[in-house]
Amino acid sequence: MGRDTMSVLFLCYGNSCRSILAEALARHCWPPSIRVSSAGLFPLGHITPHTLAALGEAGIPANGLYSKGFPDIQMEEIDYIVDLTGLDIRDLIPPAFPGKLLSFNIHDPYGEGLDSFRKVRDELKRLITEKLPKLLEPENGAHRHDGPPSQSSESE
Repeated sequence: MGRDTMSVLFLCYGNSCRSILAEALARHCWPPSIRVSSAGLFPLGHITPHTLAALGEAGIPANGLYSKGFPDIQMEEIDYIVDLTGLDIRDLIPPAFPGKLLSFNIHDPYGEGLDSFRKVRDELKRLITEKLPKLLEPENGAHRHDGPPSQSSESE
């Protein structure tokens, strides 16, 4: 790997709700040695007001967050993609991605009320503080590898 940091990319459809929430939560909860970013398969170009409200209510900073897609990410530097769509997206991942794909089925709150965003925020916080740290530990195979990304699936 040749560097002291791990890089995790959270991915959803529009990079306006789930992956933005996950990026902000991970930055808040994880050590700075883990570089965190997010992207959308089809980025909307903006963050929904309910996403920002759900973060603000929890005291999670939203500074520096913006909606982006794969072209805005240096994929060769990403160790893990955490796919929040629950779909098989392997064919949509840029070939420059050398890491591992982890897939979780997280409800998309887009177009719903603030309460739905709160529930997704809380579910993502559990994912980020309880499940992902175990999956990202070096003894569990958390490292870059050559070849196509592998996929691990979990459902909530």
